[in-house]
Amino acid sequence: SAAGVATQDIVKSICMLDANDDLIVAIVRGDDRASTSCVAKGLGTERPRTAEAAAILDKTGYPCGGTPAFGYFARFLVDPRVVERKEVYAGGGSDKSLVRISPQELQKANQAEVVRVRK
Repeated sequence: SAAGVATQDIVKSICMLDANDDLIVAIVRGDDRASTSCVAKGLGTERPRTAEAAAILDKTGYPCGGTPAFGYFARFLVDPRVVERKEVYAGGGSDKSLVRISPQELQKANQAEVVRVRK
């Protein structure tokens, strides 16, 4: 990657909206893809939809592509493969910044549930 970091050490915050338009953020490793059906299964709810860029900006205050993995109101879900890492790099609020954090600190910061959300 451009940051000189292994893809599996970067985490992506994939924003989704549930039936009530509430934000769900699925956090997966850079080399994984988030799945709306896995999120639905993990939460025992109907399948959320992927949020559009305008909704992401509206709900988080951050642009799509730079959305941090904490710091705004949402239901955060962390994939178990993220928790296996010693530290990860998450979006830092813009498409040019990253935050280095341990998965445990990340979970504490966003009160995330560990749920399989990857395809």
